Amino acid sequence: MEIIDLPSDNADLIETTARLLMTGFQTFAPHAWPTLEDALEEVRESLEDDRISRIMVSEVKDPTTTNQSRRTVLGWIGGMPHYNGHSWELHPLVVSPSHQRRGIGRRLVADLETQVRQRGGCTIYLGSDDETGLTSIANIDLYPNPLQHLMEIQNLGGHPYGFYQKVGFAIVGVIPDANGPGKPDIFLAKRISH
Repeated sequence: MEIIDLPSDNADLIETTARLLMTGFQTFAPHAWPTLEDALEEVRESLEDDRISRIMVSEVKDPTTTNQSRRTVLGWIGGMPHYNGHSWELHPLVVSPSHQRRGIGRRLVADLETQVRQRGGCTIYLGSDDETGLTSIANIDLYPNPLQHLMEIQNLGGHPYGFYQKVGFAIVGVIPDANGPGKPDIFLAKRISH
């Protein structure tokens, strides 16, 4: 397994990455990329010059041939610069459901940190939606004190914010009703340089 830049000239890897994006987000954000065309658009946008688009690939023997192998995408991570390049948004991160809990997401995040640090970035941040009620702050009215609810957040069903905390991110905010009533967006951030 290795982490590489997603090649802008490899239609097969681009489509495989888009399919991974669609399937990988169905549990947590089912409306994020509902069609292959939506996912392909997201992947193509990640290939813009100022962005980072990295994939974890593995060589797999092709069963239809004797000695050939092909690359398969196990995970994808993207980054977009903001605030004059001081802060970067991690968007998105997805790991093949059949390869989760094997350190791939952790390795992709560490790689993104290195890439951002090399570009002079200080902070990586992300939004992690709760559209499906996986946290204690979903399906309730967070007003008038959303920060109080955020301080008492509980992960009820494997929400990704728990993964991000394990790799050093801290919850730094919330947008109540970002995806509709009772569907907040949880913001996390991590300092990567001093």
